[in-house]
Amino acid sequence: MNQVPTIKLNNGTPMPQLGFGVWQVPDDEAAQAVGSALEAGYRSIDTAAIYGNEAGTGKAIAASGVPREELFVTTKLWNGKSETWGRDNVLREFDASLAKLGLDEIDLYLIHWPRPMREDFVAIWKAFEEIAASGRAKAVGVSNFRPADLERLGTESSLVPAVNQIELHPLLPQAELRAVHARLGIATEAWSPLGQGKDLLTLPAVAAIAEKHGRSAAQVVLRWHLQLGNIVIPKSVTPSRIRENLDVFGFELDAADIAALDALGAGASARRIGPDPAEFDF
Repeated sequence: MNQVPTIKLNNGTPMPQLGFGVWQVPDDEAAQAVGSALEAGYRSIDTAAIYGNEAGTGKAIAASGVPREELFVTTKLWNGKSETWGRDNVLREFDASLAKLGLDEIDLYLIHWPRPMREDFVAIWKAFEEIAASGRAKAVGVSNFRPADLERLGTESSLVPAVNQIELHPLLPQAELRAVHARLGIATEAWSPLGQGKDLLTLPAVAAIAEKHGRSAAQVVLRWHLQLGNIVIPKSVTPSRIRENLDVFGFELDAADIAALDALGAGASARRIGPDPAEFDF
């Protein structure tokens, strides 16, 4: 039985709080990885056009036998600088993603990066409004948007993003941005929720909490996210770790555990693994 709780997005669409990410999974391995995840009980799958594995993800979905209505599929627009982005090319890329996935509709479509220096994400969002109105995406949102970017959308559109998918883990807890999300009614989704394993999972504070609960360091960090209300999409291609990352509902962190994990990225200790959205252009 799938025990993953759901988060109700601001348009009423339910989204599983824990899903499976496929960043850096080659297309020819995606079918097996996603198939293992679906077999383990995951029902939310997160891919993106730039990942190059929408086709493999779609093959796994088709072969799984899981009814489409039980699945939540996310993909993202790669709004690269090779084009000036407007309605027509956004809709073209959306259609291409649907075709690769082998789906008639998706559950969530995201703008992958704001590229604020290019001044085009509002025009892209206008096309996203059209996609949402068509029903071919049950919800639309953004990824890597800063508070200023979200405020800009709010002045230009009445459609509030359902989700902002951001780098978020105990070393970069994003408290300010999460507070903005709460005020605007945007769900917070964490990419690299385990910090890509770099440093985070071997820290003594994390290891001590894991030992206390008889769990792995990854399970402790995922539990931290869930108790904060974040949506998480851990990635693995190893079947045992895929199952382990889903097995995070049989224990709870106490207030001291949460405080210890919160302290890891407090103030000047916070550090990014990925690019800074204020500067990232591609």
